[in-house]
Amino acid sequence: MLAGRRVVLGVTGGVAAYKAAYLARRLIERGAVVRVVMTESATKFVGPHTFAAITGSRPVVDLFDAEDVSPHTTFGRWADAVVVAPATAATLARLANGLSDDSVSATVLATAAPVVIAPAMHTEMWQHPATVANVERLESFGYHIVSPEAGALAGGDTGLGRLADPDRIADAVAAVLPGGPLTGVEVLITAGGTREPIDRVRYLGNHSSGKMGNAIAAAAARRGANVTLVTAGPGIEHPRVTIIPVDTAAEMADAAWAIAKKAEVAVMAAAVADFRPAEALDGKLRRADGPPTIDLEPTPDVLGGIAEMSPRPFLVGFAAETGALDEAIAKARRKGVDLLVANDVTAPGSGFGTETNQVTIVLPDGSTEPWSLMPKTEVAERLWDRIAELRKREGTST
Repeated sequence: MLAGRRVVLGVTGGVAAYKAAYLARRLIERGAVVRVVMTESATKFVGPHTFAAITGSRPVVDLFDAEDVSPHTTFGRWADAVVVAPATAATLARLANGLSDDSVSATVLATAAPVVIAPAMHTEMWQHPATVANVERLESFGYHIVSPEAGALAGGDTGLGRLADPDRIADAVAAVLPGGPLTGVEVLITAGGTREPIDRVRYLGNHSSGKMGNAIAAAAARRGANVTLVTAGPGIEHPRVTIIPVDTAAEMADAAWAIAKKAEVAVMAAAVADFRPAEALDGKLRRADGPPTIDLEPTPDVLGGIAEMSPRPFLVGFAAETGALDEAIAKARRKGVDLLVANDVTAPGSGFGTETNQVTIVLPDGSTEPWSLMPKTEVAERLWDRIAELRKREGTST
């Protein structure tokens, strides 16, 4: 949570400096008060007036030409967090070695606030042993590194080194600051569709992408929670999210049940297979051998296992249905969850892999709350709001 937080944004001289203007805007939209320090070379890519217009305050470029006699120490003490984006290879080297010969490096050296660094450079520079060593040293200082992404680079090149998305950097800044409504709360989330092996090549699975679970994990982390994401799909990168990758329902059950013992909230968003081949072939099925006969057996009930725990976390289940949601209501009662999120995966914009979702909240008494179609990120935020309301009603603080 960034409302009212003071953030110093350090901008250094790379072509990605223009994206720092977008980052400043994102931070302000989240409620932060932003001040900017720039290296002289950064002004060759984006003008100080751009940041002045966005933040309402003139950036500091030259330490000796500022109104303040010691702007780097003033900003260093003022900041709740300092973020350097983009951070060039030269900047990483300066920071790793404690140099302070420009406004950005001097401000970082003069602050006791959390520091977030978002590097951007060509692939060869990012992968050079000197840069790798500098990043490792910065991490040893306790600085949080937002790794660059793969994509288009300067000069028409493509590769790893592109500045991370501004929203991802803003998430990292929020993550290093305490004080969100879920600060200190241990949260378990499951995501993705499990894969039950038929042989060494094939598996029984489903179309779940894990996007809904990832959105829920990111929203919880933004609110300060310590999140463990047990996922059979691609996870997310966030300082407060620990990823436990799994493939099968049995692996998900083992991981989730262990984590649930210390969790305060568990959100079971994964699409877990109900059945698995009783015996997977140790090899590969061959077409020449004809259609196989596959005997199925039930998988562990991940949600049910947590529901039976005593004590147990506040438990949120998910139900992907095709058509009417009568079975979801019955599932909520049968499983004994505190809240169930149901959706019709055949509805437009609400199926697996989509960016949007249209869900219905099912409460333990069978009452329902239909929500309109909205981005999964918004579903996640509203879900945490609803969880907070229910926990407060039960007398559990969030």
